[in-house]
Amino acid sequence: MFTGIIETLGTIQEIKKEKDNIHITVDSSITNELKIDQSVAHNGICLTVVEIKGNTYTVTAIDETIQKTNLGYWQTGDQVNLERAMKLGDRLDGHIVQGHVDQIGTCISIKESNGSWIYTFQYDEALNNITIEKGSITVNGVSLTVVNSKKNEFSVAIIPYTHEHTNFHGFKVGTKINLEFDVIGKYVSRLYSNK
Repeated sequence: MFTGIIETLGTIQEIKKEKDNIHITVDSSITNELKIDQSVAHNGICLTVVEIKGNTYTVTAIDETIQKTNLGYWQTGDQVNLERAMKLGDRLDGHIVQGHVDQIGTCISIKESNGSWIYTFQYDEALNNITIEKGSITVNGVSLTVVNSKKNEFSVAIIPYTHEHTNFHGFKVGTKINLEFDVIGKYVSRLYSNK
């Protein structure tokens, strides 16, 4: 379980394919605090630490994860948003995030707005995911508030701190991003659609 509040950025040092799996080695300022078997969200994808060496650690993604996330677009040198699992009893500063990406979205617009930024994303409506105005959404692991919710499109407003301390500053029109829709909204939508 995560909160969508990014702790730090990591830099991908190596991507190695083994059969249908991909091993990703990341250089991070939190590596010395990690343990083998620990869950860490990478751009919102919950992955398990399998190896630690110096300032780097390695996680493994299976084919199911690769097919449903933007992991297949990652390259050596890319920055990824990192968040360790929340501790029971901690404040929930963002919202409830599972680290289970629902689908990939695409950045279709970036507008600077007097010191903040408005990012607009589009996603495939065939998977029946929804956003609601002022509801929660997770974009590359970042807990955000939806503005301008449409059928298969929404926007988020980014403050300068988030822009600087996450990989949002590297987004361009066409960037593929991970989306995790609000877990409460998903359950309500499922209950409603079963009636």
